This record gives sequence, C-alpha cells and structure tokens, in this order.
Amino acid sequence: MNYEYFIAKRIIGSKAYKSSISAPIIKIGISAIAIGIVVMMIAIATGIGLQQKIRDKVVAFNGHVIISNFDSNNSQESIFPISTKQDFYPEFKSVSGIKHIQAITTRFGVIRTETDFEGVVLKGVGADYSWDYFKDFLVEGRLPDYTKKRNEEVLMSQYIANRLKFKVGDTFQMIFAKDDPDKLPNIITYNIVGIYNSGFQDFDATYVIGDIRHLQRINNWEDDQVGSFEVFINDYNELQQKGVEIYKNTPSTLNTQTISEKYFSIFEWIKIFDKNIYAIIAIMILVAGINMITALLVLILERTQMIGILKALGSNNWSIRKLFLYNASYLILLGLFWGNLIGLGLLFAQKYFKLFPLDPSIYYVSEAPVYINFGYIITLNICTLILCLIMLLVPSYIITKISPVKAIRFE
Repeated sequence: MNYEYFIAKRIIGSKAYKSSISAPIIKIGISAIAIGIVVMMIAIATGIGLQQKIRDKVVAFNGHVIISNFDSNNSQESIFPISTKQDFYPEFKSVSGIKHIQAITTRFGVIRTETDFEGVVLKGVGADYSWDYFKDFLVEGRLPDYTKKRNEEVLMSQYIANRLKFKVGDTFQMIFAKDDPDKLPNIITYNIVGIYNSGFQDFDATYVIGDIRHLQRINNWEDDQVGSFEVFINDYNELQQKGVEIYKNTPSTLNTQTISEKYFSIFEWIKIFDKNIYAIIAIMILVAGINMITALLVLILERTQMIGILKALGSNNWSIRKLFLYNASYLILLGLFWGNLIGLGLLFAQKYFKLFPLDPSIYYVSEAPVYINFGYIITLNICTLILCLIMLLVPSYIITKISPVKAIRFE
C-alpha cells in the first residue's frame, strides 16, 4: 500500500484542510498555475497561428519557390518571357515533394473610372492556376474561369473595390502603357466576377487577377511564353532544401528564389515570435513554480506536528517528502485543469467568433489567428507538471531538517 499517497489523499479531502490558514495561499498557487497555462496556451496558439497565416498568404500570391529570368528588374512586372517548354513543366518530376507548378505573367496597369484611377498589378493566370487559397479568400461572387477561351473576367480585392466603389458585376477599363511612349496604350474592359480579401493589405492593394492571354497579347509574346513559374511544395519545413533542389534542376538561364528570400524582412519578423513564445513560457513556469514553492512551504509549516509524529513512527525523510509532493501534484493538476478549461475556451471563442481584431497594415491579418493542436497542449501540460515538481524538490528538503521532538511540541 502506498501510504504516502493515502495520507496525502486524506489531507486533501479533509474539511480542516480547506478551511486552514494555508487555504488562501493554496488558492493563489492554483490560480498562478491556471493563469500561467492560459497565457502559455494563448502565446503558442496565437504565435504559431500568426506565423502560419502570414506564411500561407505570402504563398498564395507567390508559391513557395519562384522560377524567373535573371534580370535587374526590381518592379513586379514580367519583362522577359520564359518558354513553357521546360522539363519541369507542367510536372516537376525531377524533384520529389512538389505539389504543383503554375505559369503566371504580371504587368502594371492603371484602372480608370469617371472620377478616379488606381495603379495596380494585373496578375495573368491560366488554366493551370491553383485557386485553393483564393477559395478561402473569396468574400463575394465567384472565381474566374480561364480553362476555355480568352475572357475579361477578373478577381479583385475588397480593398481596391472599396477604394474605387466597385462591386461584383461592374466593368472597368484598365490601361497598359506601351514601351514606346509615342504609341497609344492598350485598353481592356474587364468584368469583376469575384471579390477576395486575403487580409494581407500589401498584396490586396496590389493585385488584380486576370487572364494571362491578355498579357501575352499585349507583350507580343507567343502562347507558350510566360513571365515566371510558381512552385508549391508539400512540406513548408523543407523549403530551403527544395529551393536548392529546384535550382539545380532548372536551366542555368533561370533563377529560383524562395519566398523566405524574396520577403526576407517579413519572415525574419515572424521568426521573432518563436523567441517571444519561449520567453513567455519560461516566465510563466517560473512564476507558477515560485507560487507553488510558497504554497508547499506553508503546507509544511502548517503540518509540522504531523511531520514530527510520522518521523517518530519511523517514516523516513523521503517518504514524508513524497507525501507533500503528492499534495503539491494535486494542486498543480487542479491548476492545469482550470487553466486548460479557460484557455481552450478563449482559443475556440477567438477561432469561431473573431473576438480580437488586428490592424492588417501592421500584422498582415485582420484578426488574431489561433493554432489549436492537442499535441502541443498535452506536451505543455506535462512539461509544466514535471518542471514544477522538480522545482518543489528543493524546498521539500527542509523536511529533513525538522527534529521529531521539536516538531511534536511545535505550536
């Protein structure tokens, strides 16, 4: 029979224990554990969620790896064409882990209305374009269809539509300047069939998505000539490795660039979230551990006479320490229970009801995203329990210094 556990269980269940002097301090310790686990869960869920959201939005507009020509063009326009007659297109068979590859062309243009104008980049896409991400971004209308003959359907961002007071079904003229300034520009009348909102304002304010065949015609390119290729991989964690493999398996005339290289500042910024998460976890566990140490010391002080009696009856120091560690474990588990209950409640509320909005011009998302995975939640709970118990081993050593004779007489 585990008598240490039996005695600890009797102590916890007694009414005197719940109304003792140590009760307020014990409640503070439990609250510290609960608050700590709530803060840690929120830090991890929002930190990872924000990283994934921002990353996915950058991927939606660029793919994981961009294959383009070597040139000194710093704008977002496609200057020199690339033939689609490549070994890696339409399927990248020489590199494993490639999910999809698509051809695109971009060109700067000006949207003109009766009262206003707006400079944007028309991203020309074709039948091979993957709309997986934009299905989630779509807020009104439908996605364009470029699988048949050339058409004037476009997908416009909610940001641009609001600025120009457009809605689904409206038509507008877009002007594309020619390389020769003496020649009249190309003007195309487009029809808005869908409106999207990615929440990434930098992209939403830039891109209108249309038929690639219009840009091929304006650029005087052949049907098999495009501006660049966007490559999607299966596992983002292999981005750098796949970027190198893709580079080695493309012609020397072409350049490859991963999104982490193209948007270096954004990806360096979201890496800081990891450091913040680790710092918050360390601080919260330390605070919870200190509170539990205080609670344990008060419990030992309150049960000094009991310690003396147990020693007089033959119990060794480790058995008595185990008794108090069982007691402390119960308090930690109680704190973890309430912390998980509150933390998961807040996370699910944010996930489904979007309670806390964010400024998309700063955070690239319109609300605080949350990443809920029971794997990290279980790991967090186990690590918190173990670390707190390890921290309690030191103060429990004070039991070895208690003399049975003095303890029994202690008032």
